[in-house]
Amino acid sequence: MSDEAMTNFPVPDVEDLPEDLRERIAEETERAGFTPNVFRAFGYKPSHFRPFFQYHDALVEDTPLDREEVEMIVVTVSGVNDCLYCVVAHGALCRFYSERPKLADQLATNHRAADLSERRKAMLDFAVKLTEKPGRVTEDDMAVLREVGLTDEEIWDVGSVTAFFNLSNRMATMANMRPNDEFYTFARETAE
Repeated sequence: MSDEAMTNFPVPDVEDLPEDLRERIAEETERAGFTPNVFRAFGYKPSHFRPFFQYHDALVEDTPLDREEVEMIVVTVSGVNDCLYCVVAHGALCRFYSERPKLADQLATNHRAADLSERRKAMLDFAVKLTEKPGRVTEDDMAVLREVGLTDEEIWDVGSVTAFFNLSNRMATMANMRPNDEFYTFARETAE
C-alpha cells in the first residue's frame, strides 16, 4: 500500500496549508501521536476541510450518544459502503472506546453477528437501512428506535452520523485515502 494519505489527488505539504489548518493538524497529531491521513487528504481543499471537521466535531461532541455508539455507527456504515479508510481508522476508535477488540471487525462485516444490546442492534439496523435504502425509511423505523429507548435527539444524531459518514466514505473511496499503519493495530490488545 502507498504511504501517501491518498493516491487519486495530490497531497499538499502541511507547511503550505493555511495557519488554522496547520494548527488543527498539529492538535490531532499531538492527540494521536501521528497525523491521521484524512487530515492531510482534506488539506487538498481547505474550504472543504474546515466545515467537514467542524461538522465531525459537532457530531461527536454535541450528542447524547456515547462515543462508543458513534464509532459503532461509523464502522457499521463504513463496512456497508466498503470504505477501507473509515473501517480501519474508526475501527481503531471503536476498539478504543468499547474496550472490545473484536467488536469493530464484527460491525464492519455483519453487525447482526455482534453481541449487542437490543438498543444498539436497532440503532445499527436503522443506520444500515438509511445507508442502503434511504427512500424506504419510514415513521415505523423511528418507532422501533423509540421502543428500544432512543430519544428524538438520539435518533436525529444516529441519522446525522450515518449521513455524514456516507459522505465521508464516498470521499475517502473516491480519493483512495489510505489508512495509517498505526490504525491497524491500535487497541487490539484490550481485554474483552
